[in-house]
Amino acid sequence: MSSAIHSDVRSVDPGRRLRSMPRARRAAGVGVLVASLCTLTACATTESRLAAEQQSRRARSHFNLGVDHLENGRMARGLRELLTAERYAPKDPNIQYGLGRAYLGKGKTDESEAHLLRAIEIFPDHHDARLTLSGLYVLLERYDDSAEHSQVLLDDPTFPAPWLAHTNLGWIHLKQGDRIQARREFEFSLEYNERHWQSVLNLGILEGEDGKHVEALRAYEKVLQLTNSPSAIAEVNYRIAQVYVTMGKRKRAVQHLMVAVANSPDSQWGLKSEEYLKLLR
Repeated sequence: MSSAIHSDVRSVDPGRRLRSMPRARRAAGVGVLVASLCTLTACATTESRLAAEQQSRRARSHFNLGVDHLENGRMARGLRELLTAERYAPKDPNIQYGLGRAYLGKGKTDESEAHLLRAIEIFPDHHDARLTLSGLYVLLERYDDSAEHSQVLLDDPTFPAPWLAHTNLGWIHLKQGDRIQARREFEFSLEYNERHWQSVLNLGILEGEDGKHVEALRAYEKVLQLTNSPSAIAEVNYRIAQVYVTMGKRKRAVQHLMVAVANSPDSQWGLKSEEYLKLLR
C-alpha cells in the first residue's frame, strides 16, 4: 500500500490529488499551504525591516561624521558625509538641515536655502532649520523674510531659545539703520542668556561701527571666552583684525587673520581672512 501511494503521487497532478482527498485531509493540506505562505511573508517582512534598519544606521553614521566635521570647521568633509547620509535617508529633516548648514558654511546660499526649506517642509517645527533660514535671509538682505521666520519662532511656545530669534531681529534692525532697536534686541537676548556669544559678538560689531574700538575689542575677547567653535573663532579674529586696521595696527591685524585661517581654513571667515591677508601683506 505504501508503494501504491508513492505511485499515485508520481502519476497525479498536485491540484487534482488535493481535490480528490477527503474534506478533512484537504483542509489540513490547505492549512499547510497557508502556513507556508505566511512564513514566506514573514521572512520578506523581516528582510525588508532589516534592510531599512541598515539604511538608517548608515545614514546616522554618515550624519554624525558630517556634524563632527562641521563643528570642527572641516566644511568640505562635512558636506561629503552629509550628502552620503542623504542618499540613505533623503526624507530625514535633520540631514537636510545639516546640508543647509554645510552649504551656508561654504557660502553657497542657493543650495543652503533649498535644503533648509526642505527640512521645514518635511518637519515644520524644525526650529534649528527655521532659525538658520532666518539668518540666511539676513545675509541675503531679505529682511522681511528673515523677520517672518523669526516671528514664527517667537510665537511658538515650544521654541526653547527665544534669545536666538531676538538676536536675528536685532541684526535686521542694525542692517536697516535702527541702531537703537538693534541694541535693545541684543541686550534683551542677553537677558535670556548672558552667555549667548552671538549676541555679545553683535554688540561688539555695533560698538566697532560706532567707532568705540576698546568696547568692540572687549566684546570680541569675551566671545573667545564663551565659545571654542573654530568657525566662530575665525570670524572673531577677522573682526578683531578689522578693528586693528582701523586703529592703524596692521601687524596685529595680520596676526589675528592668521589665527582665523588656521582655525577654519575652509569656512567663510577663513577664506575671507586669507583674502584680507593678501591685501595687507
